[in-house]
Amino acid sequence: MWVARRFLSSVAQRTGQYAGQSGLFRRPQHGGLPELELRYLQCTCCWRSRVPVAGFETLNATISSTSEPCKEDNRSLDACYTSEQRDAILQLLNTATPSEMAGVKLLRGRKSLNVVEYRTKNGPFKTLESVVNVPLLKHKSAVIVFNSILNPVKKERKVRIQLAKFIKPEVDRSWLEDATSIVSLICGTNKIAWAHVDRGMTVLDWQQLECPNFLRGTYMASAYLNDVSTVLALLPSADFYIIEKSSISVQNTALFPVMAHMRTVEAMLFALLEPRNSSPESNIPPRVLNMMRTAVGRHFGLMVGESRTSGAQTVRQLMTESVTQKLPRINFPPELLVKYRNYFQMGSRRGGEELCDALLQAVAFYELLSESSS
Repeated sequence: MWVARRFLSSVAQRTGQYAGQSGLFRRPQHGGLPELELRYLQCTCCWRSRVPVAGFETLNATISSTSEPCKEDNRSLDACYTSEQRDAILQLLNTATPSEMAGVKLLRGRKSLNVVEYRTKNGPFKTLESVVNVPLLKHKSAVIVFNSILNPVKKERKVRIQLAKFIKPEVDRSWLEDATSIVSLICGTNKIAWAHVDRGMTVLDWQQLECPNFLRGTYMASAYLNDVSTVLALLPSADFYIIEKSSISVQNTALFPVMAHMRTVEAMLFALLEPRNSSPESNIPPRVLNMMRTAVGRHFGLMVGESRTSGAQTVRQLMTESVTQKLPRINFPPELLVKYRNYFQMGSRRGGEELCDALLQAVAFYELLSESSS
């Protein structure tokens, strides 16, 4: 029970054993750290005896205040930096593009877009204090951003994400970046779902259709074609159609019928959606692409080992943010929010997994494309 007393006694002896030097429990002779306030440790056994101990929080506060003076919320941000430092910070925030801000700590993704949208609407930043008006950038976050601008850290690992890791077949990046909208398609065992999302991250269409002939009887090609053609008649026009690439392995014999079904529907969609004159020689980009299911799962943190969990909770969060946040990750029209507000609740039997996956795949496509160009 006296471990604390023995430890403090040992520290006092070690720090005070050198002549002419200040120990932890002694006042410095020539200024420096302030005198430490005497505090006590209570004996945990009898609760009566007390052991004196220096005020360590006083020491910590003194050291932190000298090394990072801007952590106090009641201090003006402009007072924390010199005029040259303020000019350097404001120069970057007023001129950098979202991809250029990606190297600044905390400015990747949504925050960098918020900075650009704020300065476009309100004009260039004139003070550091005005930066806290940007959504998602409060005092503490702003300090981290400012310090990262002044002291950039050279990253050892490669930040650039290779498109080939999540998009097949390989296409020129400029084709993808010029796209105004995409349709994300998910093939289920008895339905096909899709989400039509534009580059401004607004959901234009989001629905699913039952396919009664899927996985029925002898997999008649004509029956499959009827179901797939019905879906194609409802699909909106877009620059690219992104079809999920299932992660089911051919070695998994138990799921072989499902894998064969997925590949059949996927092949039909490729054949029916792809323009006949699309080829590398014609310099016309392919309109139908595969996106790896595991890449979307990792992007949203849905992977458990090699398996992907449900994205219903993530979709509910995106729908909530669309209403509660000024600059949400993705925007939903009111009619879609009303239509699907109770669709993804826990225990719901509406069968909305394909709808979830279609939306998440569209969001991941745009966000991973943005990250890969940073």
